[in-house]
Amino acid sequence: MNDSSADVGSADVAKTEPRGGTKFFGGHLGGEAPRGAVLVLEDGRVFHGSSYGAGGETFGEMVFNTGMTGYQETLTDPSYHRQIVAMTAPHIGNTGVNDEDPESRRVWVAGYVVREPSRVVSNWRADRSLDDYLKEQGVVGIAISGTRALTRHLRERGAMRAGIFSAPSEPVEDLVERVRRAPRMEGASLAAEVTTTESYVVPAIGAKRFTVAAVDLGIKGMTPHRMAERGCEVHVLPADATFEQIMAVGPDGVFLSNGPGDPATVDVTALQRVLGAGLPFFGICFGNQIFGRALGLSTYKLRYGHRGVNQPVQDVRTGKVEISAHNHGFAVDAPLDGPFETPYGPAEVSHVNLNDRCVEGLRLLDGRAFSVQYHPEAAAGPHDAAYLFDEFCEVMSRAQA
Repeated sequence: MNDSSADVGSADVAKTEPRGGTKFFGGHLGGEAPRGAVLVLEDGRVFHGSSYGAGGETFGEMVFNTGMTGYQETLTDPSYHRQIVAMTAPHIGNTGVNDEDPESRRVWVAGYVVREPSRVVSNWRADRSLDDYLKEQGVVGIAISGTRALTRHLRERGAMRAGIFSAPSEPVEDLVERVRRAPRMEGASLAAEVTTTESYVVPAIGAKRFTVAAVDLGIKGMTPHRMAERGCEVHVLPADATFEQIMAVGPDGVFLSNGPGDPATVDVTALQRVLGAGLPFFGICFGNQIFGRALGLSTYKLRYGHRGVNQPVQDVRTGKVEISAHNHGFAVDAPLDGPFETPYGPAEVSHVNLNDRCVEGLRLLDGRAFSVQYHPEAAAGPHDAAYLFDEFCEVMSRAQA
């Protein structure tokens, strides 16, 4: 594999010949010639390639995703707001894009980096190519041969700011300086930018068993659907919902979703009042970090974060290992060696990441509140953690008894 990249230009999209009777990516085969583009990192590393998706320029935090599938779900996950995502899988776009699988109302990634865009769309559900979809959504991307080199660089140096520039006219040195002026993820308050503006209800599928108040910090569409499958009527509320607004829906339980940004910027007062009232609680990803801060713990920025569908997580109580879907750049700082005291009773770390031992879950020992750092809705991703929605229903059922 050719990992050539920094400081030298190269033609990074494989030369291919069109085949008859197939659906081609505009701009890569059978259309206009791909334009040159550069990916510039804040430490001065530069990757040359070809423009993919929309032209123009974009800035964001440079991260990588290790999933071999689920690119449409990744693109529409609000947790990726203001991030440029590099896919480590070498071939992206094979199955095109459809109108059924988006996880939210729009694409949220700030930019997109791939190695080799698929030459054809080959799936009966496809409505358009990924290239066309990115253009429609105004997402600036780049195709480079050095995605492996980029990933290794980020693994050594950590996530950092970056910019993608189509057909740049400025010297590279000027582009690096512009990237360095872009905002950092630390201190970024982004939930308000991705949340719903109006409350809405996802009805229970079949007989209604519970009412859930779900605070949308960047929720994925599959999450309330998983709860609805279990008889939950889910009231999705904006990120700034107060305790009074949460209680107004008469919830049997409260849920905090995934989302982007620095958890230290979020006001945890509403959740603290929920915990003080003894309501059943379940949080995932960003919701796990908010839960940790509501318990009196701190959070910190990970060096490169976890993103993809292959993260090994261990339940510390049972020893069971789950393969899980992740997308987070911050983590909770909590003691791993046993229970700790909180204003709501003793708690413990419930899950740990086997790659770096960071906190992957928290729970109150009385069993009424728990959270995980990963995504149990499996969109896209493995189904190992689907049981967590059943656990939430069990907690609400016990509270009703």
